[in-house]
Amino acid sequence: MTQITQSAVHCINPRCQRPYPQPWGNKFCNSCGAPLHLLDRYFPLQPLGAGGFAQIYTIWDEKTQTEKVLKVLVETSPKALELFIQEAEVLSSFRNLGVPKVDADGYFQVNLVSPKPHQLPCLVMEKINGYTLEEVLRSSPQGCSEDLVVQWFIQTVQILQELHKRQIIHRDIKPSNLMLRTSTPATPAKDDQLVLIDFGGAKQFSGSVLRSHPTSTRLYSSGYSPHEQIRGGNVGPVADFYALGRTMIQLLTGKYPSDLEDSLTGELRWRSYRTINPNLADLLDEMVQEDVKLRPAHAAIIHKRLLKIASPPPREGLFSSTGKFIVTSVTEFTQAISNTTLLIIQGIFKSLLACVATIWVMILSSICGGIGTIVGVTLAYYTNLGDRWLELLSYQLPTLVKNQPYIASETIVYAFAGLGTAWGLTLSGCFGQKRRFLMSASMGFLGYALGWLVCQFITSSNNAENLVTWILVSFPLLTLGLGLRTHQLAYAVIAGLGSANILAVLIRFQVSLSLFHFSKIPTGFDIFPAIGFFSLVSILISFCLSLSYYLIIPCLRWLGWR
Repeated sequence: MTQITQSAVHCINPRCQRPYPQPWGNKFCNSCGAPLHLLDRYFPLQPLGAGGFAQIYTIWDEKTQTEKVLKVLVETSPKALELFIQEAEVLSSFRNLGVPKVDADGYFQVNLVSPKPHQLPCLVMEKINGYTLEEVLRSSPQGCSEDLVVQWFIQTVQILQELHKRQIIHRDIKPSNLMLRTSTPATPAKDDQLVLIDFGGAKQFSGSVLRSHPTSTRLYSSGYSPHEQIRGGNVGPVADFYALGRTMIQLLTGKYPSDLEDSLTGELRWRSYRTINPNLADLLDEMVQEDVKLRPAHAAIIHKRLLKIASPPPREGLFSSTGKFIVTSVTEFTQAISNTTLLIIQGIFKSLLACVATIWVMILSSICGGIGTIVGVTLAYYTNLGDRWLELLSYQLPTLVKNQPYIASETIVYAFAGLGTAWGLTLSGCFGQKRRFLMSASMGFLGYALGWLVCQFITSSNNAENLVTWILVSFPLLTLGLGLRTHQLAYAVIAGLGSANILAVLIRFQVSLSLFHFSKIPTGFDIFPAIGFFSLVSILISFCLSLSYYLIIPCLRWLGWR
């Protein structure tokens, strides 16, 4: 036994005020009275860390004279206890070198009396002397060798084969949950045994999927778990394949999977970071497909393909080897040129699509903005709505209305122009919106109207300043109502500040711009300047949103802002 084993014991009561050191040989803790000699067999030695809802300790097994691991559940919720018992059942019924061994009586409960009587669930399992692949990766930040990764890949798939045969899915595969029985993380060997750990999230499934239940715990690891698992949907064995694929890609590239995602599609763009066997790369790409139907259906399929990848090619003579080298070199050179050409074509195609989408949203928003202006003018000047709104403003803001007799009617015109613009932006379906028509129309209505009212309180005679103020108030509010899926604040800020800066540049080049207002009741063609103004600002906000979606937001994602 080690020196610490002979000298001190650690109390496992999470509420103990002085858990360590407790004298060796004590049956109960001197501080809280908790049992120290568990099942008359185990002595807790020292904490190893925390994992999920549990605290983990090294313990001494007097029966086998070996160190083991004790996992103690510190979370008191019924769901945490259910998962803990589930892990114990899975491990105790499984006999494979690829998972920690747990004896049939490895799960038990310890009775505690402090601070109040309760039971503490415990699980004793084999201690794996080694390092996780996450620790191995720290020693190889540029990625591990392909041969090693393939061997780890094969071992993990073999473990999953056994699990899935028992209709169990792990649900939390990642580098930190894969361990090697090795003496050092810096120089792992091909024959090191790999072990899959942390079965706290393992689940039994029937058929091909695990059916989601409203009360089930949604367990996932960001960067590794598939979308169907993150959303709480039905998951099956292919969810383990997705997480395993992403894990192997990280081990090959040294890059966290989320850092390799395309900012627009979410697909992994990892092949440029590492040149590996194309068959291995193709297999990994299939495993990390978002569509579950495109992933390999069974672990046996993956295992069979991996064995072909790992098999060494037959030995060849000097001349045939030289010829093959030349052919391979030419092929790789041709492939590199083809890939580069393809990337250029894809870039041009995406740029053209972005331009077409931008023009489309500009046209649609300007048309809808113009329609909204016509509706606003009709309601404001040819119905009693303008008079009613004027009465309300006269009561609330008498001084403002006295100096601006048309302010009530113009507020209605601005409000409906904003409603129309927001409706057009949502109708276009661009920028990855959720297409919330009611919300976007309401925020467009409120933003344009509020911006116009704010400008009436500004005493500045500079028309350009009033226009910039209106944009800084109205555009961000309209943008926040569009239902953009991510980076809503970034879109709002860019819409306001970007549009304001564009106008500032135009004004600097002597372009006369100002807020639109009627000096009299509009008749006939008087409405066309208003339609032109609101169509112009619709084009302006559409351009800024397109600039954000296709250029600025992808740059923010690339910099790490998710």
